[in-house]
Amino acid sequence: MSLIDQIGTDIKTAMKAKDKVRLETLRGIKKVLLDKEVSVRPSGQTELTPEQEIEALSQIAKQRRDSIAQFTDAGRADMAEQEAIELKIIEEFLPTQLTDDEIAVIVAEVVAEVGATSPKDMGKVMGPVMQKLKGKADGKKVQAAVKASLAGS
Repeated sequence: MSLIDQIGTDIKTAMKAKDKVRLETLRGIKKVLLDKEVSVRPSGQTELTPEQEIEALSQIAKQRRDSIAQFTDAGRADMAEQEAIELKIIEEFLPTQLTDDEIAVIVAEVVAEVGATSPKDMGKVMGPVMQKLKGKADGKKVQAAVKASLAGS
């Protein structure tokens, strides 16, 4: 079952349960995935790959995290809470996020592989690390781990 089909089933369940927040969030996710699917059709692809689905979901989750930070800074706890609820629903469809320690291990491996020695090598390290962690870790956490690793080198 594709992710779009799974979300369609979840939409029906949310409708029956009259769970308005979940329903609206799932509809938003489905819209983003369908839009992304339409955008890849000119290249001959009929449906999204699992990687493309995770990439789209990661973007939606990142938008929610950014919104939470902005609403919190603006003193809008009610709006931040709404975004947090939506983020939790989105994260149900993403792979389990890695812990800071797991991220640090992967960062250390990549730093050794590329031979990075100073903070100037940040660009050399970030690309390969993000490839390995795509969808499994927040970019800001990864960036902080890379900075910490290179500062300690």
